[in-house]
Amino acid sequence: MMSILEYSVDVNLDVEKILALCDSLGIDYIDENSTLSDEDIILLDNNLSELENMDDEEENEDEEEILENEDEDEEEQLVEKFGSRKKIEKIKTKTSTRDDNKAIFQSEKKNLYKHKKKLKSNVIGEDDNFVVYKEGMTVMDIATIMKVNPAELIKKLISLGVMANMNASLSYEVAEILVADYNKTLKKIEDTDISKFDEDFEIADKEEDLVERAPVITIMGHVDHGKTSLLDAIRESNVVSGEAGGITQAISSYQINYKGKPITFIDTPGHAAFTEMRARGAKVTDIIIVIVAADDGVKPQTEEAIDHAKAAGVPIIVAINKIDKPDANKEKTLEEVARAGLQPEVWGGDVIVNYISAKTKEGINDLLDNILLVSEMQGYKANPNRYAIGTVIEAYKDVKTGVVASVLVQNGTLRIGDPICCGTIFGKIRNMKNDLGESITEALPSTPVEIIGLSEVPDAGDKFMAFETEKQAKEVSDKRIARLKSDDLGKTNMSLDELFSAIKKGEKSLNVILKTDTKGSLEAIKQSLAKINIEGVEIKIVRGSVGAISESDIVLAKASEAIVIGFNVRPSSNVVEIAKTKEVQIKLYDIIYKLIEDLEKSILGSLDPEYEEVVLGSAEILAVFKFSKIGNIAGCRVLDGIIKNTSNCRVIRDGVVIYTGKIKTLQKEKDQIKEVAKGFECGITLENYQDIKEKDIIEAYELKEIKKIWV
Repeated sequence: MMSILEYSVDVNLDVEKILALCDSLGIDYIDENSTLSDEDIILLDNNLSELENMDDEEENEDEEEILENEDEDEEEQLVEKFGSRKKIEKIKTKTSTRDDNKAIFQSEKKNLYKHKKKLKSNVIGEDDNFVVYKEGMTVMDIATIMKVNPAELIKKLISLGVMANMNASLSYEVAEILVADYNKTLKKIEDTDISKFDEDFEIADKEEDLVERAPVITIMGHVDHGKTSLLDAIRESNVVSGEAGGITQAISSYQINYKGKPITFIDTPGHAAFTEMRARGAKVTDIIIVIVAADDGVKPQTEEAIDHAKAAGVPIIVAINKIDKPDANKEKTLEEVARAGLQPEVWGGDVIVNYISAKTKEGINDLLDNILLVSEMQGYKANPNRYAIGTVIEAYKDVKTGVVASVLVQNGTLRIGDPICCGTIFGKIRNMKNDLGESITEALPSTPVEIIGLSEVPDAGDKFMAFETEKQAKEVSDKRIARLKSDDLGKTNMSLDELFSAIKKGEKSLNVILKTDTKGSLEAIKQSLAKINIEGVEIKIVRGSVGAISESDIVLAKASEAIVIGFNVRPSSNVVEIAKTKEVQIKLYDIIYKLIEDLEKSILGSLDPEYEEVVLGSAEILAVFKFSKIGNIAGCRVLDGIIKNTSNCRVIRDGVVIYTGKIKTLQKEKDQIKEVAKGFECGITLENYQDIKEKDIIEAYELKEIKKIWV
């Protein structure tokens, strides 16, 4: 629980707006310091969209005007105002659908709270499917826990060749065999620490509690071989057009329904720089689709994807894409796939191969049929009647709603109001949306959802677990934080003094302040930078974090002699000015492989030099003197600046550049000179150019190399 004022700060909105929303929702309060109940908070969270709609007054006014005017004459006026009947019908449909969805959601939410059932706990000891083993455990102890007759256990022990009475101590191995006869799992007490739910913590469900769940599919492959286009074809949406450089930059998850069965997809980036992100995707997947372009064949990133797929130990389906292209070679591509270690079924192997075209949608249904076939053979199941366990796919901080995390529920059911521990972060689910952006009250196994309610941004790949009470979730979070601090004892970051000392010793290093839009991008770039291995050069990430480039980043960059690299983030104009004042370079990118490529070139010193043009001065041709031996000499007067001998120049006639080259000679009377200042006259000859006329302007300039801050 929290006050209205605290809530307004938490969601980054004016307290007046929250008070107005409380009024509209019928939430009782005295003033901004009034306490909100958990139900009130969830109700507010699920209606924050109303405040966003207030900001879009024009659209709301249009909808209201259309809905209120049903008269034919008035409708004709609306057609004239909005352009077409089609647009009016679209607005009506949109409004009706939005209202229906909202009503359904509110009804489901009310029903959830009214009839909220207790799910099976993930805490060992509160689950009757586990027996916790303690040193010196007796037959009587086990019989009491399993609620069976001790004599029954003694008979089983005798059949195993173990002579024991009720008070006899049992070894772990014997006890494990004994409880297995009752379809239970024996756990050592040290393995029952629920705060280690992302390590060796195992949850075993009874077979009768398990139900069929959607398969989780990861698509992997080389950059631009069509992963996002395939998902685009499946979902009939357009994601590619919004991606920088046509390359997927962050992990996303979607769920479709095919032939009445749900299928969940995780879209991982395909470039080699995203190896770590792709490996993370493999940890949550059931089936991996390796996509290969029929016109390009197997590439290094394809082989990488195959390695990750094999390491994941899950079924693999190969999708040979772009078969609609004129230069597509299906047989050659199939041979390359086989050489890469995936033997097709048609050649006696165990890998299903589908020929598809994401562009024309040819073969897409066959691919989906094979996914369902593999899923049926593997028998993917989960227990929806326990508190949820899952993985964070991506997370970021939104200025309006706070921390937003895209998660995949892998077992159990995640519900609005559930307390959770995600990584080391405690939270409570305040709002939950599916991949279509619709608010939902619960998410079943294999469902990708976007949740709001975490206090901090978790790392992509973090495991999460839901609990019955906030106390349990908070205790687990505190325990994990304490263990993390304990693990980090003795590990200290390099101080600035140590950094400067290393530089003074002659070590060649490149210090980097790295700012990105998401945790996933941050991890991918860090991983790629760590792989740059050039003798005598070390790349140090002085700071790496999610968010906009700030003044503190510039100050740290100046102190540590670092450059600032931003990926999909931009500095404010104020920060840019501070960077210029402190002579700190900011490099901005939206494609990771370009960032890595530039960095490698910079370290190797092979990055092409950049120049800026500096105009020295200009002179007007007053007369042209012709000499048979040396050609035409331009008699000039310097209008501004200076004219230097052998400097670069251009000849401008009536505002148009007609020559670009160099000054060959510069003389005053018969003497060669180095430069002529403003107001003085001189003679100029140009390299390989004679077509000069009176009133032409000769502009002298030089190219000055821009000083680089990079190594």
